[in-house]
Amino acid sequence: MTLTTDNLFYSKRLKMTPPRSEDVQTMLQWNEDPEYLRNVDTDLAIPYSEKQLEDEGETKNKEVYFRLRTHEEDTLIGFVVIHGIEWNNRCGQLAIGIGLAKHRNKGYGTEALNLILRYAFHEMNLDRVGLDVIAYNAKAIRSYEKVGFQLEGRARSAVYRDGKRYDRLMMGILRPEWETHNQIHTEGEQA
Repeated sequence: MTLTTDNLFYSKRLKMTPPRSEDVQTMLQWNEDPEYLRNVDTDLAIPYSEKQLEDEGETKNKEVYFRLRTHEEDTLIGFVVIHGIEWNNRCGQLAIGIGLAKHRNKGYGTEALNLILRYAFHEMNLDRVGLDVIAYNAKAIRSYEKVGFQLEGRARSAVYRDGKRYDRLMMGILRPEWETHNQIHTEGEQA
């Protein structure tokens, strides 16, 4: 199979796949990383059990869930999901996680964001994708801004970690914004 950027589930280095039974052992390792647990959710950093991880990732009516893998080694590196889908309003919420520290800071997050946004806007026919992120997660915020997300609001002092309060930022992107932003960056790469 030839890999192109036109493949619905593939980008240059990543692919979106359904869950596989062998994923659970890798995901148990992610649960040992408090940075991962604290960045992927605002709730308590509690590792999931093997049974909970086995049940995670079922695509449902209001959710589309993928695991992220590299093309080269077929290595599981994370997940991406559009959840809270309101089909009548053509909008949904995005969540993403890159599991192990060795896979972070390599541009996988930004690449995965463009891949899931292309899917959300072109396959799911959504008009808007939103997300929320804790204000201390500067790397994620930069990645969201790189693909065109804009700050839409903040819930002040909404997250409590290590004796400090942090804002929860709400960000969003509209289909025409992503298409314009993506076109500019694609043309810049070709020049």
